[in-house]
Amino acid sequence: MRKPLAILLVAGLAVLGAGCGSDDAADEGAQPETATDTVATATAEDTCAKESLDLVEPAQLTIGTDNPAFPPWFEGGTPEGSQWEINDPSTGQGFESAVAYAVAEELGFAEDEVEWAVVPFAQSFRPGEKSFDFDINQISYTPKREQNVSFSDSYYDVNQAVVSLTSSPIANATSLAELQDAKLGAPVGTTSYDYIVENVEPSEQPSVYDTLNDGVSALNAGQIDGLVVDLPTAFYITAVQVEDGKIVGQFPSVGDQEYFGMVFEKDNPLVDCVNEALATLRDDGTLDEIQQEWLSDKASAPVLE
Repeated sequence: MRKPLAILLVAGLAVLGAGCGSDDAADEGAQPETATDTVATATAEDTCAKESLDLVEPAQLTIGTDNPAFPPWFEGGTPEGSQWEINDPSTGQGFESAVAYAVAEELGFAEDEVEWAVVPFAQSFRPGEKSFDFDINQISYTPKREQNVSFSDSYYDVNQAVVSLTSSPIANATSLAELQDAKLGAPVGTTSYDYIVENVEPSEQPSVYDTLNDGVSALNAGQIDGLVVDLPTAFYITAVQVEDGKIVGQFPSVGDQEYFGMVFEKDNPLVDCVNEALATLRDDGTLDEIQQEWLSDKASAPVLE
């Protein structure tokens, strides 16, 4: 039904323009809106209409994330029998869950029209067909990853941080230079690992772990001096997972600001619609409100110079 309506709209505007003229616009020095401009605007809006979106499952927004779903990105626990460990993303609680549902609402989806899929972190940005419409899982944008998938604009600007035991030789470090002789570790395929190699430049090869939990276990066992993760995750680790843990500090940004973006199958047109939704949520203050609610006490630590 949309095409006939669009044709009638163009025809109607053409007749209106011929019948009414443009005296008012000329008098005021304004440029009259053309039928082409109107159709272009209507077409852009129509592309992001819920019924026009090309989705993995019809009339359903499928969102991917990893399992376990860690705080503070996801909160609310899990109901009995849930496949999710630690937190079920469908609670809408936690920073990334709240952002995902806010975007879904902007796209026209009700809560019960959103489904969550388990997608391991490293699989989310591999090339190929995706089982999700977008994935939200603390995935930092990098040009290398963008060769395989498409990214949304930033929904959170992030710094990396290093966590240690209070007994670690780096526990009181105040600079990157003091970390160069340390045994550091990070989850595989992360920008945390990249930061160690490219900016800390340690004398010893950093350890790599399949999962965050594996890295935390290595830290608890004293197998590494420090674990590098994003800053909000560092707060969770020291509060819950490591009894005598300490955030040594956060790393300064180098080059372009690192940010988390939602991940899509390469060249998925849904990216533009999600970016429009994020722009609205940013402009009306919703993103700031969500960040204040879930990350306000998890975003400050001394900067290692």
